[in-house]
Order: sequence, then C-alpha cells, then structure tokens
Amino acid sequence: MDKQYKKLGWLAVLLPIMGIFCSCNFLDVDHYFDDTLKYDSVFSSQLNLEKYLWGAAGELPDESAIFGNDVIPGVTAGDEIFTLMHDDLFHGKALTLGEVNPSNLCGMDSWTPAYKVIRKANMILARIDECKDLSSLQKTELIGYTHFLRGYAYSFILMNYGPAVILGDEVFDNNQDAEYYERQRSTFDETVEYICSELELAAQNIPEDVPLVNFGRPSKGAAYALIARIRLHAASPAFNGGSAAYRYFGSWKRKSDDVYYVSQTYDEGKWALAAAAAKRVMDMNRYQLHTAEKITSGQGSSTDVTPALPEGVPTADFPNGAGNIDPLKSYANMFNGTTYPVQNKELIWGKYSDGIREFTRQSFPLYMGGYNAMCLPQKIVDAYLMRDGKTIEEAQSAGEYTEEGNARRADNFSGYSLPRGTYNMYINREMRFYACVGFNGCVWPGTSCSNTNYRNQTVYYYTGGNAGPQTATSSNSPQNQCVTGYVLKKYIHPEDNWYNGDGSTRVNKIFPIIRYAEILLSFAEAVNHLTSPHTVTLESGQTYTLSRDMNLNEMLSAFNQVRYRVGLPGLREEQYATEEAMDQQIKRERLIEFLCEGRRFYDVRRWGTYEEEENKPMTGMNVNATSAGYYQRTILNHADYRNRVVDKKTVFLPISRDETLKSRLLDQNPGW
Repeated sequence: MDKQYKKLGWLAVLLPIMGIFCSCNFLDVDHYFDDTLKYDSVFSSQLNLEKYLWGAAGELPDESAIFGNDVIPGVTAGDEIFTLMHDDLFHGKALTLGEVNPSNLCGMDSWTPAYKVIRKANMILARIDECKDLSSLQKTELIGYTHFLRGYAYSFILMNYGPAVILGDEVFDNNQDAEYYERQRSTFDETVEYICSELELAAQNIPEDVPLVNFGRPSKGAAYALIARIRLHAASPAFNGGSAAYRYFGSWKRKSDDVYYVSQTYDEGKWALAAAAAKRVMDMNRYQLHTAEKITSGQGSSTDVTPALPEGVPTADFPNGAGNIDPLKSYANMFNGTTYPVQNKELIWGKYSDGIREFTRQSFPLYMGGYNAMCLPQKIVDAYLMRDGKTIEEAQSAGEYTEEGNARRADNFSGYSLPRGTYNMYINREMRFYACVGFNGCVWPGTSCSNTNYRNQTVYYYTGGNAGPQTATSSNSPQNQCVTGYVLKKYIHPEDNWYNGDGSTRVNKIFPIIRYAEILLSFAEAVNHLTSPHTVTLESGQTYTLSRDMNLNEMLSAFNQVRYRVGLPGLREEQYATEEAMDQQIKRERLIEFLCEGRRFYDVRRWGTYEEEENKPMTGMNVNATSAGYYQRTILNHADYRNRVVDKKTVFLPISRDETLKSRLLDQNPGW
C-alpha cells in the first residue's frame, strides 16, 4: 500500500481520506486512486468506456473454473468428483474437508471481486453522460450491459453467500466518518428481486444476437435465462419456507430489526414466477437442444453408424422423438470441442475455456501424460439409466442388468468402441454414460498422437493395470490415483492426448454458462410444484397462467425433449403421476444432464438434500485388487474421504472475518 501512495504522489489529497481504508470490501476503495486518475480518460470516449466495462466484467470469477483454481465452489466441493489432488489447487475440496472458515476462505472469495465490479458499474451509470461521442443507441446498449454486469455480480453473492448488501446506484463519498460506510444486508428475497430487476433492465437494452467475434458477451436471452435460474433457486425448499428453510435458517435473523434473512413462510407463487421466467425463454423460439445428425449405413465408417433406438423411444424427428439424430454425438459434441458456438443453438450463454481444456489432463492416465485423478464415485455411475430408460435396479429385476461377467463381443456405435470383455455393468447404458464416464476397459482414442503406444488405448484401473494405483507409487505421486475406478471424460475429444510429443494436442473447449436444457428442466420442475393456477405478469409484459394440471403436457414435453436428445424414452405415467414422483425424476435428470457443469453444488443445497446426499458412503471399484477382484463395490479408504465434513452451515460460504469485524451491521452467515 505504501508503495502505491509514493507512486501516486498525492499525499495532500490522501491524508484526509486514508481513514476509509478499513472499510468493508463492498465499500473498499483500495483501487480508488488508480481508478480516479483514469476516470477522465475512461469517460472521454466510447472505446475507453467499453474497455473499462469489459475489463470490469473480466474481474468476476471465471464460471468455467469448476475443477481447480475455483473461486466459487467447483465440482470437488460436492459429490460428483473425488480427487486426492491437493486443495491448494482444488479449492472446493477444502470445503469438504472442513478447512474453510471466516479467517481462511481457501481461495474461494467471490465477495470481494463481485463488489469491486459493482462499484465500477455504479461509477459507469453515474458518469456515462460525460462520454460525448456515444450515440443514443450505443449509450442505451452500454447502460444495458452495465445493469447486466451489476445484476450478475450480485448473483455471485446470492448463490455463494446468500443475502447481499445492496448498494443501489450509490457512489460513495470518500470523505465521511466510518459510520457512513456501514451497511446492513438485505433479506434473501430482497436480494433476489434486486438481481432480477437489474437483469430485466439489461434485457430491455442489450442485443438478442451476439456476433461470433464477441462470443462470450451476454445477450437478452442470457439475461432472461439467468432470471429463470435465480427464480428457481428462490422457489426451492431451502429458501421458501418449510422444513428445509427452517433447518438451515430458522434462527437466522437480522440483528438490527429481528427480521428473518430467509423467509420461513412457504409461497407457491415463487414456483409460478420461476415457471413463467423459464417459459419466457422458451417462447423466444431462439434456442433448441443441440443435436447431431443420424449416421446410417453407407455414411462413413461402419463404427460411426448410429445405433437403433431402444423400444419406447419415438422414431419421429427431434424434438418429438429421436429418429433423425445421433444421441451420443448430440450430447458429447457440445462439451468436447467438436461443436462451434455458431452451430450450438442450445448455448444461451457460454465462453471459450482454457481452464476446461487444461484440466482434461486430470482425467488422463499417467502414461498418456495425465494425472489420473478426476474420479467419479460409483454413485454417479449408478445414476445413469439403461438404454431403454430403466434404472439399473429395474433392469436387474427384469434380468437385463448384471454385475457379473463380461461382454462376449465388441460393439461399435457412433464412433465409440466397447471392446470385447467389457464388464457387463457398463453394457447397454444410456448414451450420456459413454459420453462422460471413463471406466475400467474403456478405450481412449487420443488420435492426435502419432505414437501407437499412446493412442487407441484400453485403460485399466486395477492393481497391475496400465492406470492402476501402482503407477502413482512408481512415479512418487500418490495423489495421481484413480481411487474409484472411474474418471470424467465429458470434456475430452477423441483427438485429445497429453502424451508429451508425437503431435499430441487438445481441442479447444467451450463452457456452457447456461444452456437451453436447464431452462426446459427448470420449467418442468417449477410447474410440477404448482398445485393451483397462478397468473404471473413479468416485467417485460408477458402474462402466463400456469398450474400443474393445466400445463402437464408442456411439462412432459420439456422434460422428454432432454430424454429424447440422448435416445431415451419419455417418462412413464407412474413416473409423473404425483408431484413427488416427478420431483425424483427431475433430481436424477439434473444430476446426469449437468454432470460437472457446476450446477450440482447449488442444486442439493436449494433442495435441502445436501446432508442426505453427502452422507451417503462414497464407493467405487476395488482398485487395490488385481483384475480378478477388481469388480467389487468398495467404500473408499483414504483420509481425504474419511475426513470429509458434512455440515449444514456450508449451504453458504462464510463472509471473511475481516469484513464482519469492520462493520457492526454486517451479520455473518449462520454456523460460521
């Protein structure tokens, strides 16, 4: 700090205002002087103002940092991924080990960057009239983007910390007493309303189409889709009265006025708002689920042919069936880098992600240049359905699923190979399983490598196998173990290879910040909870009257589209006959459909099922056995699993103790 003062050389100006440097992060002016020196030039031209706006946006946490270097809790903070890698890189893991506390957020501080961005957005809105070379249209658009930026920054606060300190448009004076800078938190519902109002303002003024050259910027559809996400979050059990809200927040009140931070009164109307917000995105008719064209015999290699649809899947063209699409490639190509943004109508908002591309290395076996450590638990494997839509339990009862023996013949479909001898547990599973799961005996193409010893590899995780635990021991890297017998392959392209040399490369990846499948499943979830008709008029003017009975067919159509896209049958009547039955289908579908996209951490918390899900034993195959004893469900026996902590206080992260000590009005999150 002293060096910065000397560099600026403005001691005469600094002395009266140095006292405010002990203020909270949401009021922190640590960069005030640097920014002040720049403001005259920032608002001197359209070009400078746009650079300032998008530079501010770049200070928010990277949404695609869901594996390591995660500022917001990533997939290692939940039940999707288990890794022995160190938590100085995989910050989410620190949360599961109970190492996070108000004095040490273990790298997961999104509060500070969010409020820094909010301060900058407020300054833009306060001074934009100084920029004289803006046309009326340009000014309107920049104001729209600034409201989006501000609403999105507050959404990081809401999702990770809960109720926010809402600053409105205020640009704080820098010459006041300490009391001037103290602000209290709003309630959860007030924060939700503020975020949605900001995004509604943004949607009025930002474009519906984003040119490819500006890929990564939000559109009107992104604003509407984020409103739908926030509304669904707010309608969910943990934040909408009932037992989950009471269990988590029943004694949490604002000290200043004894008001509950999270409402303890159930309001079904919140589900109606969520349903209407999702329906508005659907009614834009701009988005659709991504599909890849069906490949028939005579088109390319015989191994590329799309397999026949299982019984019960409509053969009509998508979205009324799956007759004209390839279910595996329709899903897999969205994530592995095959599909360009302009081709993907499902991508409401996304970004190029070097982080996703680089972290594919965590899944590759050591001998192919990887770290062998991005492990999927058996729970995830068991959640995938069979190809005909049955659960593994249903299929086992029908004699169609077994965990004994191996396939007697090889199978090739949609460019995917199942070698002869594949364990029967992995046969006839749904296409998302093959797109996402690397299992014992799975083929890794790695075709960018010209060395045949490191391409088209069949990988084995048992002791003595080419990716078994002994490979980590021999390389003196005990953390580089596939301790469950499964790794994540969702983002891995057939060309990707980490072997050092012989042409090995990785295809660039796109991370979906929000995609249309989420809107469809959110609509289905919200409508499912409407026991009576509700009429909702959104700020944009659309009016919807919604109930489960009235919108049953729309609910099923939205849900079944997600199923048809991956070649599965739609729901059977008994699966949606009651609200509870449908709710279970939605929860399973979201786990599978959005595996390792950063949604699961928040889903189990908003549903109030976090403790139930996290307390289930974490199992995998017996990697410490040779091939003969490998296929046994085994509870993990490692300190990083035994020391996992399940505590309801982690519904929200703690606010840094430095912050709460600076303001008498800033209440800490419950349990911290």
